[in-house]
Amino acid sequence: MKIQGNIVDIPNSRIFKGEVHIEDGKITSVVEKDNSNNHFILPGFVDAHIHIESSMLVPSEFAKLALQHGSVATVSDPHEIANVLGVAGVEFMIENGKQVPFKFHFGAPSCVPATSFESAGAVIDSEGIKLLMENPDIKYLAEMMNYPGVLFDDEEVLKKIAHAKANNKPVDGHAPGVRGEDISKYIAAGISTDHECFTYEEALEKLQKGMKILIREGSAAKNFEALIDLLPEHFENMMFCSDDKHPDDLIIDHINKLCARAVAKDIDVFKVLQAACINPVKHYNLDVGLLQIGDAADCIVVEDLKDFKTLQTYVDGELVYDFGKVHIKDVIFENLNNFHTEKKEVTDFRIDSSAEKIRVIEALEGQLVTNELVEEATIENGNLVSNIENDVLKMTVVNRYNNDKPAVAFIKNFGLKEGAIASSVGHDSHNIIAVGVSDEAICKAVNLIIENKGGICAVSNSEEKIVPLPVAGIMSDQDGETIGKAYATLDTMAKQLGSALHAPYMTLSFMALLVIPSLKLSDKGLFDGNTFQFTSLEKI
Repeated sequence: MKIQGNIVDIPNSRIFKGEVHIEDGKITSVVEKDNSNNHFILPGFVDAHIHIESSMLVPSEFAKLALQHGSVATVSDPHEIANVLGVAGVEFMIENGKQVPFKFHFGAPSCVPATSFESAGAVIDSEGIKLLMENPDIKYLAEMMNYPGVLFDDEEVLKKIAHAKANNKPVDGHAPGVRGEDISKYIAAGISTDHECFTYEEALEKLQKGMKILIREGSAAKNFEALIDLLPEHFENMMFCSDDKHPDDLIIDHINKLCARAVAKDIDVFKVLQAACINPVKHYNLDVGLLQIGDAADCIVVEDLKDFKTLQTYVDGELVYDFGKVHIKDVIFENLNNFHTEKKEVTDFRIDSSAEKIRVIEALEGQLVTNELVEEATIENGNLVSNIENDVLKMTVVNRYNNDKPAVAFIKNFGLKEGAIASSVGHDSHNIIAVGVSDEAICKAVNLIIENKGGICAVSNSEEKIVPLPVAGIMSDQDGETIGKAYATLDTMAKQLGSALHAPYMTLSFMALLVIPSLKLSDKGLFDGNTFQFTSLEKI
């Protein structure tokens, strides 16, 4: 088999007319030869850090969408399903991904549970990491979110890193805002990447100290504009990733969009493609071809080097996407789950108080970090309630693994004027998280999630809508197009209820992410991510 067109030779920064010859899934020769094809042939794109679960799709369905955008591989942290189901969840992701022609590379989740300040469905300790690291299907130690554990020489954390080193596998980082001597110590522990930089200066310091920096553009967290100006000088040590990408966004684009945006800023196309195609393969030692003789034929045909519209995608020489048609069979799988809480009463969300001031989480558009605000308390019949006019809304996190009392706090910037939204996608432990204008609306939304044993939902005064997520309470058993459209409908409803956030459900899911400062909520209470301890709702 041969593919003709303009061949993009990234290592040598040249483009030439030619043919790529493929036999038994491998590239046997790349020949300079004139031809009439004006499209471009290049290595496939690699998402250098993503949680497949965030797409709400199992790996085999994720692949069907990603291939349409020229992605042939991912570096995937199965951290989300592991926090629900443990090692069994990791094994599910690996086996499901193996059923399709797409190159998933899974890591061993380093933080299950993410912290000791929340209830998760499983534990993977250092002995569990040791066993996973010995598995050839595990390519790296996934993001070490417990950066305080590294900085304070936590024995269990250091053992996990040591097991990765013993197996010559990279260790991924997660160190938002960590600078100075702290980041030097973090890097010295053997941690080689970070995808959490939210300023140019932070990323530059980490690059100068030897880290690889990932430019992230997901459905909620967006750091492209803050970091892209580093690429021209540091292209050999940067990569692109989406981290968390919802299904409606994945239908539209993937890593190809980041390439288009970078080229639109007049950044050299070869430097852009180095970050998008080459660097992840080299850093993680992935089994992904780079359009060189002897490589696996993992290549794509794009219309041009401006928009990177994908025409064809090949994986191991197999044409898996061809001018609008995906050639991947459906995969049959069992729905695994872990969901045991009982339905709640409205009174479960009551907060008896006489406080004048309360601490409030400030959600920030496009960011995982939050601010801590102090706002006037609104009290009715002795109960702290939402203040719709000032957009200070009650939120809750409900333990889905045990029948415990919900934790309750307040949040600003969700903007709801009616009803509530809820989700069992609540990073990292995936308890139920909800925000609403009243205790009644919050209770209704939470119970809708419980009845379905997982999902995302919206409730108004007259309507209830839910997208069930029966796989671990975080993924659908439906195809990508179906779940993408269903999610988009729900997203629209959330915005009709008043939310002005670009991705209200994604943003909501991160309000329980304790390892990202500043103020978050776990099922055990309000948490200060700066001091890494619980704090009081009432401000004295």
